Amino acid sequence: MRSSHLGRTAIPAALLALFFLAPFPAAAQQNPPESRQSADSSPAQGDLAVLLHDLQSQVQQLNSQLGEMKADSAQLRSELQVTRAELAALKNSSTSAISSSQTVTAPSPSEASSTEERLSRIEENQQLGDAKIAEQSQTKVESSSKYRVRLSGIVLFNTYINRGSIDNQDFPQIAIPRDSLGSDGSFGGSLRQTQIALQAFGPTVAGARTSADVHLDFAGGFPKVPNGTSFGLMRLRTGTVRFDWQNTSLIAGQDSLFFVPLSATSLATLAVPALSYSGNLWAWAPQIRIEHTIHVGESSSLILQGGILDSMSGDMPSGDYGRGPTWGEQSGLPAIAGRTAFTHSFFGQPFTIGAGGFFGRQDWGFSRKVDAWAATIDLALPLGSRFEFDSAVFRGRGLGGLGGGVGQTALWSGSFTDPTTEIYGLNSIGGWAQLKFKATSKIQINGAFGEDNPFASDMRALGGSQQYFASPLSKNLNYFANFIYQPRSDIVLSLEYRRLKTFKLDSNADSANHINFSVGYIF
Repeated sequence: MRSSHLGRTAIPAALLALFFLAPFPAAAQQNPPESRQSADSSPAQGDLAVLLHDLQSQVQQLNSQLGEMKADSAQLRSELQVTRAELAALKNSSTSAISSSQTVTAPSPSEASSTEERLSRIEENQQLGDAKIAEQSQTKVESSSKYRVRLSGIVLFNTYINRGSIDNQDFPQIAIPRDSLGSDGSFGGSLRQTQIALQAFGPTVAGARTSADVHLDFAGGFPKVPNGTSFGLMRLRTGTVRFDWQNTSLIAGQDSLFFVPLSATSLATLAVPALSYSGNLWAWAPQIRIEHTIHVGESSSLILQGGILDSMSGDMPSGDYGRGPTWGEQSGLPAIAGRTAFTHSFFGQPFTIGAGGFFGRQDWGFSRKVDAWAATIDLALPLGSRFEFDSAVFRGRGLGGLGGGVGQTALWSGSFTDPTTEIYGLNSIGGWAQLKFKATSKIQINGAFGEDNPFASDMRALGGSQQYFASPLSKNLNYFANFIYQPRSDIVLSLEYRRLKTFKLDSNADSANHINFSVGYIF
């Protein structure tokens, strides 16, 4: 029976073979061997064969890469199944143990929590692996230099409630007197703290890895149109070009102040670092610096940093388009700064203590020179696996351009345009401290306090005249507490309460309260 079945299937197959193969001998008879040889050896067919060969090799390469990614995804899935099985076995064993004997204890909350965190991380890694496989079919955007470019950033929405009057509704730094037309509070929302970053990774030059980055946000002001407060203008934050050797780096561009590197943790104020003008020196200053790391043993290192900066005095631009020199630039000299820091592994985290210094000369016209300077100390201290203490303090003069003195740089008495009127740098002292509690890998709670104290004696000696505010500010206090929850690596939520209190010279203080809820998507 089987042979008859094979016979029935073999006959139609043979007929189909004869049908398709029969024309080839006839075609061979119509074309002489010479013409076939010349056609086969034509350049067009040769190029087509090479092209097909290259295409096949590329397809094989893509298939190989796709196969590797599928294998990684399969491995992730298998790890996930093993972890789920372990978790189920742990729960079953706990249940059976409890039912058989009341003296047997269940797994500790820390063990269950660590297992759940591990399970969550594996699930997220699996989703990331699946996303990478799907990414292979997408069209990539590449740079003209063909080197790798990465786009990243955060889409950040802040909604807030204010009680009292402040300088900025969405990310305040100082409390101000209430306007006669203003209300006791306000409510609003903003997207202008959203940030965009571009990073480029270039070739190796003289043994150094080269890279560059630029960071932008939308907190550069508002267009003068109806509802313009919702149309924040794009603003340049920082941008650097780096040359990184094994232990030494050369950085050029516009960057934060390297001699005071720490800032308090807050999602409510990304446009300006938290506790600015309340003890936290900050600026995005054009600079060139060198960093060198000396390794001291296996878990310790010494960091040396030094460079030159634009001597920033905090004055307003002279025009909307034309760029005139600032009082600091008018001196004809760059500012100089340096920092030395010691880092050691402590509780499995880096413990760092650093000391820095800054000097910059300012020329306020008629050869009236002001020497601005600052001495700084910063500390990052882990307190076990869940707590961390961060702090920074400064003492200096003429630091309004760097956020010191509550943004006030210089004082004078008399007419500013009178050549005999003397200009003095305002002395100030300030600092901030923060305690961080990492409840889990996804939840952290931060509490911070900052204070900036310009010298009231300087203001009184000069009759209180200065360039920024209607009344001299002699102290600014700012403290906050926030709760940050990051359920995934790309989603972050935060709730923050902030209290501001700003003192005018020999007068009452203005105070305000700020509550901020933030939703961010990191990409």
